[in-house]
Amino acid sequence: MSRIRIPLPHHRIWQLGVDAGLVAAAWALAFQLRFDHGLPVFYQTLFDRTIWIVVPVKVAVFVLFGFSNRWWRYFSSRDVWRTTIGVLAACVLADVIVYFAQPVGQLRLPRSIAVLDFLITLAVIGGARMLARTLIERPNPLGLVQRGREVLVVGAGNAAQLVIRELQRQPGYTPIGLIDDDPKKRNMRLEGVRVLGTTDELPRILHDNKPDELLIAIPSAPGALRARIVAMAQRERIPVRTLPGLSELIMGDVNLTGQIRPVQVEDVLGREQIEVDLKEVATYCRDKTVLITGAGGSIGSELCRQIARVGCKRIVIVDHAETPLFEIERELVDDRGFPPVVPVIGDVKNGAKMKRVFERYKPDVVFHAAAYKHVPLMESNPLEAVRNNSLATRTLAQVAADAGVEVFVLISTDKAVAPKTVMGQSKALCEWIIETLGHSPDVKTRFVAVRFGNVLGSSGSVIPIFRKQIARGGPVTVTHPEMTRFFMTIPEAVSLVVQAGALGGRGEVYVLDMGEPVKIVDLARNMITLSGKEPDKDIKIEFTGVRAGEKLHEELVSTDERISSTTHPKISQLTRRGVDPDWLDEQIALLERMVAEGDTLELVAKLGGMMREPKRLADSGVHQALGSTPAAAAPTAPLPPADPGLAVPQPEDTGSHATLS
Repeated sequence: MSRIRIPLPHHRIWQLGVDAGLVAAAWALAFQLRFDHGLPVFYQTLFDRTIWIVVPVKVAVFVLFGFSNRWWRYFSSRDVWRTTIGVLAACVLADVIVYFAQPVGQLRLPRSIAVLDFLITLAVIGGARMLARTLIERPNPLGLVQRGREVLVVGAGNAAQLVIRELQRQPGYTPIGLIDDDPKKRNMRLEGVRVLGTTDELPRILHDNKPDELLIAIPSAPGALRARIVAMAQRERIPVRTLPGLSELIMGDVNLTGQIRPVQVEDVLGREQIEVDLKEVATYCRDKTVLITGAGGSIGSELCRQIARVGCKRIVIVDHAETPLFEIERELVDDRGFPPVVPVIGDVKNGAKMKRVFERYKPDVVFHAAAYKHVPLMESNPLEAVRNNSLATRTLAQVAADAGVEVFVLISTDKAVAPKTVMGQSKALCEWIIETLGHSPDVKTRFVAVRFGNVLGSSGSVIPIFRKQIARGGPVTVTHPEMTRFFMTIPEAVSLVVQAGALGGRGEVYVLDMGEPVKIVDLARNMITLSGKEPDKDIKIEFTGVRAGEKLHEELVSTDERISSTTHPKISQLTRRGVDPDWLDEQIALLERMVAEGDTLELVAKLGGMMREPKRLADSGVHQALGSTPAAAAPTAPLPPADPGLAVPQPEDTGSHATLS
């Protein structure tokens, strides 16, 4: 005889059994409460005959309402309403059946019993679930078992509530208190945990309570606040962990507790959180085919993630590195549920290949993030810097214009401002190409360039290198004690790049607000401290000396450029005298010949001469070409220029701004 298989999982079977018992108990209790001195004989008979109707009917309704599909341990306020509706429907249906069935002659079911039954059933069904969740979340309500790691949580908002709820489910953690600067919340309780005071009182609270860990549960907390909290905790030698910032949470999973991590230097740089409503600003990508070059790199991969969220029709991802391209494709398809991804292994320098890609997939929007970016490496390989950065940009931009692409966005860099290095000069040339092509009257494509500084944590940037040096026990190498750089997180930079693509006119260059420059030596000290070590004692900081061609202080705007505001407070538009397009064509042709012939010295000299003495348009044609007027532009306040006799040192390139292609 074949074995009968029950399709319900085991947890549903026992839930149905418990619900059946609770329904029977509620029905019996309703009869008992209706009559103070015991059930009359007729009503006892009515109860005996109807309980076999009421229990299966109600349990069946519960199944239809999905009661058995929900774990009791996760019973929430939203489930309360569904439970109420389900219990009401079950009771009404059972009462109607009993009323019209008349199992005991003409004896009708009293209305008072029906009302009592509904109230009792709702109480026991909902109460059982709440009790189960309470016991699971607080498995040790009487303190009979040893407590887990004691955690003090900074924040008493929605994020903190979710975190505390999850911590209470974990046997290894015990939240002991909350910190919040809202005076109205003092002594209030969140999930049973009391608000002990404000961040100003944190040193005293830490000293009195001695938690095992401090957790910052404020995703919108500015870097200055995080830095102050970390400093207080370090004085008491208490480790600190944090929820990531809003931009990281938006781009990541919704599981907050799964993203709790140690505080990183990115969290304490003091930058204000930049919020961009991507779905609002990226309408030019909606239902369109978007092509992203350098898609496997730092900026390119983040562009893929963010563009996949705005409702585009298809993303064509281009890179000549196989493994990074494979990884971002799998992430988009498997992890982010965006299947319309077309991976293309190809070199942007190959014009014929790019033309075939554009003819086949017909992209509407192009983000050009492919570039060689490491300054010292490009100093040693100037031919490849010009070939991959400048000439490839010219090739790709021309292919896009010929194909009728609607928007073309170039990722530029602060290294293009008054460039002293080959890498910076090659990117400055990219900006000139975008400007001149964008202002060409026979080109319909809207060309835009976006300039910004270093992005935190990108491949080859200073932060990953410092982390490796700290992990080895030092020393941490910094080239000059006064060297500064601008920093921005990768998600912030990319969201503003997408925003700039919506703002742009024709051939415009935009610059992102990077905040205040950061001293690299301070960055190194913060990273050593956050690792639990003491700078210059546990891990030494060594100054290695300057490198030729690098600036002490990077600039986002040069002295001959003017900036004007845009509709976004963190994006400014540059205005400057444009280069003569005929002259630029001649110079690019010469550079192409030098690259083809491998004439390194002549190319470096030519490139430097172009930067020093470019042939610019006359004043009368400048503002018409740049889409601005003298009155609309305000003088810029550039950062202090670098000392002409002082080169900026970096043992590693901190100008990591675009992807490697």
